[in-house]
Amino acid sequence: MGVEPKDVIHLFGNVWITDTVISTWIMMAIIIGAVLVLRKRQPVALEMLIDFLTDTIADVMGPELAPRYLPFLGALAIFIGVANVIGVIPGIASPTRDISTPLALSLVVFFAVHFYGIQAKGVGQYLKDLASPLYLSILTLPLEIIGQLSRTLSLTLRLFGNIISGELVVAVIFSLVPLVVPLPMVGLSMFTGLLQAYIFTVLATVYISAGVETKES
Repeated sequence: MGVEPKDVIHLFGNVWITDTVISTWIMMAIIIGAVLVLRKRQPVALEMLIDFLTDTIADVMGPELAPRYLPFLGALAIFIGVANVIGVIPGIASPTRDISTPLALSLVVFFAVHFYGIQAKGVGQYLKDLASPLYLSILTLPLEIIGQLSRTLSLTLRLFGNIISGELVVAVIFSLVPLVVPLPMVGLSMFTGLLQAYIFTVLATVYISAGVETKES
């Protein structure tokens, strides 16, 4: 199994559609279809998922703020969770094994932190909190920006590294032993994928919570 995404469809010019992009489209269709089916036939299961996500977010930022940020953080958790485990389906590559996807998700979180922070506190107060304490603003503001860029890189590499390493281990075992033996490793890989989605979501919640919290001057 190669690490690089494979070019599948060639469009005009030098634009190629990779297997991970196609997997993302398939995954999005599956998520939308599953939500529609669950809402109609098993609304309790959908409510349980929403309650779990709400409780997870509330544990970090409190029950008052959790409903406000549930749509973004909940969608992020579901997207990453499905993206991490969909690779067990033959012929479908996990979107998160392409580093472009973890990077894009991390950048979304990066900009969401600033967007929600400005939305909650206004531009002036948000910048003031970034530069706190004010008497060290010349030093603290650049360091704050560097820190936020560093955690964006950390989010990217953590998600990408765990998913690609899990898929490589499963692929190697499949090539060495009979079909049935690696099945527990597939289950472990799925569990790891869901765990990474949970960790990514919790970290995103922590960052947004810190962004919307007003600091003492």
